[in-house]
Amino acid sequence: MTPRTLLDLPTPSLVLDRAKLARNIARMAAACRRNGVALRPHLKTAKSIDVARLVLDAGTVGIAVSTLREAEYFAAEGVRDIQYAVCITPDKLERVARIQAMGVKLALITDNVDVAHAIAARHGEIDATFHVQIEVDCGENRTGVPAGSDDLKAIASALDAAPNVIFDGVMTHAGHSYACRSLAEIEELAEIERRSVVEAAEAVRALGIDCPNVSLGSTPTALHARNLDGVTETRAGVYMFGDMFQAQIGSCRVEDLAVSVLAEVSSHRADLNHLTVDAGALALSKDRGTENVPNDIGFGLIANVAGEALDPQLKVTRVFQEHGLVPMVPGHSLDHFPIGEKVRIFPNHVCMTAAMYDRYHVVDSENGDGIEIVAVWHRVNGW
Repeated sequence: MTPRTLLDLPTPSLVLDRAKLARNIARMAAACRRNGVALRPHLKTAKSIDVARLVLDAGTVGIAVSTLREAEYFAAEGVRDIQYAVCITPDKLERVARIQAMGVKLALITDNVDVAHAIAARHGEIDATFHVQIEVDCGENRTGVPAGSDDLKAIASALDAAPNVIFDGVMTHAGHSYACRSLAEIEELAEIERRSVVEAAEAVRALGIDCPNVSLGSTPTALHARNLDGVTETRAGVYMFGDMFQAQIGSCRVEDLAVSVLAEVSSHRADLNHLTVDAGALALSKDRGTENVPNDIGFGLIANVAGEALDPQLKVTRVFQEHGLVPMVPGHSLDHFPIGEKVRIFPNHVCMTAAMYDRYHVVDSENGDGIEIVAVWHRVNGW
């Protein structure tokens, strides 16, 4: 029998609230309009063409992805402007060329002059022209080159001279914005991110090289930047769904969280005053983004089956592979959660949580009770 409500589903299952998703998408679109930049939604979290169809509109310039498998999937679904937002390695160029042969502009990124020369060296070997951007480090200290550095200039010059390359601009990502603990901190970091990538673009242009794209983005900085002068586009992804970590740093509210995990109470320990649910480390992930913020929610916040959070202290505090442990807190008892009761859990880091599932069971909290399944949207996983 096809499940008609969340009560019919096996657990754990991934649930997506379409009404909340739509509101979150509209909020980011408004922020981009306010700052006068295009939006390139990052679909590394959603990994779903059904989500993409809601987010792609006149204000978007294409999408960003984090795996070539995602690029293949979205290209097959008709998306024609894609940024592969991971530093390219030369051995992947033939696969990139096959994706481009589907009629796709697939922008690559690099932070290495040797890679730039390696791409150029494939001229005549691979029948393709590659669009390549330079990644700039704005302080995350993960990948990228400093703005205005000799490395930046050397890479830009190598790419510009390559007969099989179209130099596509500069990009950066303020992933360290997740370490901010106030809106003031996010605003300040957003300005550092903006200055870094704009300075890099200016350094490239000073070489006489056109720099068409100046791209940045993370959900916190995209929403809270004071201005984005000199930037052409912003990329963000987790804003579509939200998660408990984003709620903790002010990028959204708990009421905005569109994705949750449906789980079932599987056991009681009256002597220890806790219960377990059948969603553990695999179903929820072990990512602990809220660990060092006030009101840490452990591995997820407990809500009822309709998606209504019950208590900010009612949370999964420990996970085993297939078990999540939920201590009772004042005002709640094991009697409130009989074995077999279904609950929903708002995850700590939705990107990691969603990665374990192949589909979303879609509900709509505005046009129904939040329990009826109105659609099933499939995801792509893997690399």
